[in-house]
Amino acid sequence: MLAEIFVLVVFPVFLAIAAGWDIASFTIPNAIPVGLVIAFAIFVFAAHLTLGAASSHLLGGAIGLAIGFTLFAFGLVGGGDAKLFATTALWLGLTDFLPYALVATVLGGALTILLIAARKLPLPGFLLREGWIVRLHDAKAGIPYGVALAAGALIILPQTELFRLAMAR
Repeated sequence: MLAEIFVLVVFPVFLAIAAGWDIASFTIPNAIPVGLVIAFAIFVFAAHLTLGAASSHLLGGAIGLAIGFTLFAFGLVGGGDAKLFATTALWLGLTDFLPYALVATVLGGALTILLIAARKLPLPGFLLREGWIVRLHDAKAGIPYGVALAAGALIILPQTELFRLAMAR
């Protein structure tokens, strides 16, 4: 039961908070990836993961961290995005790493195109009172990739090994 709660509630809630925070402020606080790591550690025990299964998740997270910080080093994503990618990869593990990365990349591209197009249009007057919308509309602002990273994980979650592990308990 606890494993199910962590996969169906805790993990998605952390992702939703990360996406919302990123879209509103272009940041993802360190507490979110730290919370995801702690929650995953609890999930490992609740789901009675074998050493091999846990190792697969750790390897997925390590690869996600290496990729995320490489993208960060080249200025392609923010540090919060890199950490969110790594901790989400930890949760999804090596088995579902590539589907996650593909879906998140496609969603990130779509989000980028959508924001670039929207930023060329004037912002309606009633939205000018909302600071986060004005920042999001600013052509000099970045892209809140945390939204795409979170959405990608939530889209593939029902087809993942993680989901099957939690439902088997």
